[in-house]
Amino acid sequence: MAEITEDCPECPTGIPAWMATFADLMSLLMCFFVLLLSFSEMDVLKYKQLSGSMRDAFGVQRQINVKDVPKGTSVIAQEFSPGRPEPTPISEVRQATVDDTQSSLDIGERTPQEPKPDQKLDQKSDIKVTVDEELAKQLLVEKLQTLIKATEDDARNLASALKKEISSGKVDVETRGRRIIIRVREQGSFPSGSAELRRQFRPVMAMVRNVLKTVPGKVSVEGHTDSIPISTSVFRSNWDLSSARALSVAHELFSGDTLDHNRFMVTGFADTKPIAANDNEENRARNRRVEIVIHQGLDDETSEELKKMQQIDPGLIREFNLDSTFILTPDEVF
Repeated sequence: MAEITEDCPECPTGIPAWMATFADLMSLLMCFFVLLLSFSEMDVLKYKQLSGSMRDAFGVQRQINVKDVPKGTSVIAQEFSPGRPEPTPISEVRQATVDDTQSSLDIGERTPQEPKPDQKLDQKSDIKVTVDEELAKQLLVEKLQTLIKATEDDARNLASALKKEISSGKVDVETRGRRIIIRVREQGSFPSGSAELRRQFRPVMAMVRNVLKTVPGKVSVEGHTDSIPISTSVFRSNWDLSSARALSVAHELFSGDTLDHNRFMVTGFADTKPIAANDNEENRARNRRVEIVIHQGLDDETSEELKKMQQIDPGLIREFNLDSTFILTPDEVF
C-alpha cells in the first residue's frame, strides 16, 4: 500500500497573534504587583509579635537538639527548633496552655523556670495572709452587725417608752450605726429666741432621764439653730443660743442626780449641721432642735480590730455608720 503523504502547510511568519496579548497581560500583572509591593510597609514589631504568637501556638517552647532539621525558609521554621521527642507513657493526658491575652508578647526566647523554694514559700505565705485577712474581716463584720442590732433593740425600747411624746411630735428617735439620737424639737420645748425650757416639757425630759439610766454609752447633748442670725442682749449669735439650749436640756437631765455627769458632753453647733434646707419656715423649724445622742461605741477589742482592718478596708466605718469620734470608746453601763 502506497504511503499517503500530506503536505505540511507553510507556517506564517512572526509570532502568533495571541502571544502578544498574553505578553502584554503578563507585563501589566507584573507591574501591578510591583506597585503593590512598593506601596506596602513592613511593620517589624507586628511581624515579630505574629511570629511569637505562632511559635506559642504551634511550636515546641524549649529548644531540643535533634539531628534531622527540616529544610526551607518559613516563619515556623525560623522561629522553632522542631524535634522528635521520645514518647513517655503516662496514665493521663495533659495539655499545657498559654494565656494569649497577656498584655505584652514575649518575643525573645522563652525558657520556663521552676520557682525557687524561697519564692514558693513567699507565695504560700501571701496566700495565707490574704485568707487570714478575709476571715478576720468576716468575723469583724459579723461582730459589728451584732452590736448594731443591739443598738437598734435599745432604740426600740426607748421609742416604746417615749411613744406618747413621739406621737405628739415633740421628740423623734432614730439610730445611726452605734448611735441612738433622741431629737427634741423646738416646738413645745423652748420659746422663740429663748433657752429656758418650758415647764410643760419637763415631764418629757423626766422620761428621757429614766431611759438613759438603762441604756449604755456616752451621751452628747447638741444644740442646733436655723440660719437666721440672732443678736440680743442675752445671745450674741446662734452659737450662744444653741449652746445655751443644749445646756438647759443637760441641766434638766441632771436633776435628781440619777445620771453620771461623766457620761455627758454638751455642745452647740449653731446652724452648721442642718437636717433640712433653710428655705422655708417649716424646714427652719426642723433645724431648731436639741439632740441627745447616745454613743454606744465599741469595746476595746473590737475597736483595735477595726483600727487594724481600716488599713485593708477603709470603708468599714462608712459602711456601718460608725462615729469615728467615739470609735475607741468602750461600752459602759451606768
